[in-house]
Amino acid sequence: MLAPFLKSIFEAGTDEAGRGCLAGPVTAAALILPKSFKNNTLNDSKQLSESKRLLLRPLLESEAVCFGVAHIYPEKIDEINILNASILAMHKAIDQLDPLPEFIIVDGNRFKPYKKIAHECIIKGDSKYLSIAGASVLAKTYRDAYMEEIDKEFPMYNWKQNKGYPTKEHREAIRTHGITKYHRKSFRLLPEQLSLAL
Repeated sequence: MLAPFLKSIFEAGTDEAGRGCLAGPVTAAALILPKSFKNNTLNDSKQLSESKRLLLRPLLESEAVCFGVAHIYPEKIDEINILNASILAMHKAIDQLDPLPEFIIVDGNRFKPYKKIAHECIIKGDSKYLSIAGASVLAKTYRDAYMEEIDKEFPMYNWKQNKGYPTKEHREAIRTHGITKYHRKSFRLLPEQLSLAL
């Protein structure tokens, strides 16, 4: 059973999705859940089926005190690196919260202070706290929807299936068709990166 709060009943959980992808944005979500919120299905989005994530998303959106979702796109990822882009996405998601939280809990072990709000990084926080798990579900579902949309523009990469992750199929498509404006040029897109003409 996931815990409701770490320190404050008015805290936001935040998490990101897509950090290890070769294409598409890194997406973060932040949300504040009410004290009364309970859900036995909610867990780290990676532990849930797609159908469960899609059922949870509208529930989280309707029951949250507030939530925010932000994409950081490949050009910015290439400019500032994926770690900084992930943190920027979380900050931009928190920007959308109204009211702002009194405390922020972050999945993982890296974060930069947001304004003057205290925060705590929690390893595997998405499997420990409801608000981080909820943020992980929102980040994953919003990013998946984005990847399914751009798949229509470049169907040869099958992003609707692999969501931009470095699958064998995705890398074979890069080898065959080259890269797109949605690929992260600072990433090792192919094992033989030195011979890939960017």
